[in-house]
Amino acid sequence: MVTPAAAHAWLQQHVAPHLRAGARITCITVGNEAFKGNDTALQASLLPAMRAVHHALGALGLQGRVNVTTAHSLDIMAVSYPPSAGAFHPTAAAHLRPFLSFLSATGAPFLINCYPFFAYKDDPARVPLEYVLFQPNAGVTDPHTRLNYDNMLYAQVDAVYAAIQAMGYTDVHVKVGETGWPSRGDPDEYGATPEHAGTYIGNLLRRIEMKQGTPLRPAVPVDVYVFALFNENLKPGPASERNYGLFYPDGTPVYNVGLRGYLPPPMADSQGSEGTRQVIHLLALIFMASVAFALS
Repeated sequence: MVTPAAAHAWLQQHVAPHLRAGARITCITVGNEAFKGNDTALQASLLPAMRAVHHALGALGLQGRVNVTTAHSLDIMAVSYPPSAGAFHPTAAAHLRPFLSFLSATGAPFLINCYPFFAYKDDPARVPLEYVLFQPNAGVTDPHTRLNYDNMLYAQVDAVYAAIQAMGYTDVHVKVGETGWPSRGDPDEYGATPEHAGTYIGNLLRRIEMKQGTPLRPAVPVDVYVFALFNENLKPGPASERNYGLFYPDGTPVYNVGLRGYLPPPMADSQGSEGTRQVIHLLALIFMASVAFALS
């Protein structure tokens, strides 16, 4: 995608027709978690590919209508606690400085993939379940800012804000590119249950409905992409990787996602495949869709 012609052709095939048909595409993510691994060729191609896509959008008259960014793993953070001390890992920082300059110049968001589940799974004795599930708790107070955090997701987002600000950028907004909770896992994956998954997603939805901001940015509503709509039964890795979905591939719900109160009565009371189809369609609208492609 570093080749302008390739970027232009991809947009004409995969984006422009849908926009003409009335789809609402707001963001294109070039690659995913490119700085998590050791593929230096991929990392070196990331920003040139983003620039090529951005310029191709301009040629199609779509600049300002569709943003271009990429999604990062939280592993790019060397320090995430306390949030005010947030700092990027030195190996990622060299790549991130010109990347942040691009985001600042184009008004595109910084996408971070945050999974409080991982913190709880790794240390359930020390990480309070209520803190990661948005349930009532005393919270954690940042010793430097004295800001109180009643959930881990907001603390992670503000740590990223602090890391970005430490590199000299105050005009780049942070959005959560992925977050979710698995409904099932291996025996050592503590907390991976339908009950906890439903609680996490349900409480998160309520926060989003309130247009709530983080303690550091209270006036900026948190913007979140929920992972994922469907379970992925062929995905490799631990059992949790195949069980983040709100629905099974056949369209039946994995657990009560907590959306009944958000649906119009006819849809909420629908039964059978038509009701399932309507609910899935609504979920697809609520959780949005990010157009992504691989750099290869």
